[in-house]
Amino acid sequence: MIKNYFFIIFAFLFFMPQLSRKGIKLPTSPIRKLVVHSDEAKARGIEVFHLNIGQPDIAAPVEAIQAVKKSDLTLLPYGPSQGSLTYRQKLCKYYEKHAIEIVPDDILVTTGASEALTFALNVICDAGDEIIIPEPFYANYNGFASAASVNVIPVISEFNSQFELPPLEKISQKITEKTKAILLCNPSNPTGYVYSKKEISTLIALAIEHDIFLIVDEVYREFIHDGNQHYSVLQHPEGQNHTLMIDSVSKRYSLCGARVGCIVSKNKELIENILKFAHLRLSPPTYALMASEAALDAPDSYLEGVIAEYGKRRNILIQHLEKIPNVEVSHPMGAFYCIVKLPVIDAEDFSKYLLTDFQDKNQTVMLAPAQGFYSTPGIGLNEVRIAFILDSEKLIRATNILEKALTAYQKLVS
Repeated sequence: MIKNYFFIIFAFLFFMPQLSRKGIKLPTSPIRKLVVHSDEAKARGIEVFHLNIGQPDIAAPVEAIQAVKKSDLTLLPYGPSQGSLTYRQKLCKYYEKHAIEIVPDDILVTTGASEALTFALNVICDAGDEIIIPEPFYANYNGFASAASVNVIPVISEFNSQFELPPLEKISQKITEKTKAILLCNPSNPTGYVYSKKEISTLIALAIEHDIFLIVDEVYREFIHDGNQHYSVLQHPEGQNHTLMIDSVSKRYSLCGARVGCIVSKNKELIENILKFAHLRLSPPTYALMASEAALDAPDSYLEGVIAEYGKRRNILIQHLEKIPNVEVSHPMGAFYCIVKLPVIDAEDFSKYLLTDFQDKNQTVMLAPAQGFYSTPGIGLNEVRIAFILDSEKLIRATNILEKALTAYQKLVS
């Protein structure tokens, strides 16, 4: 009896069903990796300035919020798996303003851009296939690819060239019989680089030549700085069967929690097969879709004001970061992120130090270590991504804290 009792305890402590290699290998998000330390700092009464995540602090359009508040629904029914026709029709009118000619059947509404990319990878790729991505890239691309059993093949973009598209020959050299797609974020998260019409056209030609897809994540399409121009992959007259766009309302309308995105492509077979995956999750969320549709009714002045505000914040952040000794700052052309080189050996250790061992007047800063935005080991160790999603006063204060923390940290590790 006693032996059986001890065996049960032993088995409980040391045996458990095995988990999948896929789940174990799934990378931890570098954006949220240090959240536990941030929570602990807040529990100690320290105010944390979040520069680590692209969560806008600008109010969503009043039209979106009021649509949900005024809803008279008495139940939440399933909707069409591809999203409501009225929303897709409104999206067509939105894209028409940006010289993109599509019809509602070219659009499939998803639960955020994350689901859109997950669906796309599962339809385009089989297990063991490859996608090519210029790095650094949005860290969750690694996770989406891993979940689909797809291998990421990185091509390094250089800090000194503001992360412009790598030379075409470097990309071409990476293409194999297992390559199924090239994936871009335009404007880029995390670099803020905006790919030009020439660069997009070159990649479309390459996709056609090798009969692969070009996937472009355009969720930051509205946020363009310094007079630069955004050129959508869907504006190009060629390669319609080889291209698809990922989009979302999250950043554009400060509706991150709504989780509404979409896939847009003129490749009918692609959309039909993605719809099979959409059927599995039944429909996009009802209230979120209601808010997203209403957001499209916001006057042009809403987005104009948001774009101007992010441009102002960008300039203030760069101005104050460049005053810090030995700090190098990329100059983003779009989105609301920049990559910053710090005078440290290990930016992740420094980012952790900010949350666990440093405060100035009971305040500190949370950063996103850039190493997690690279797929190649050993790259970006002294870099961080900073999101300029706080108001100007807080950004100035955050850079002041950062400068003081760097001084203290360098004394500690020297």
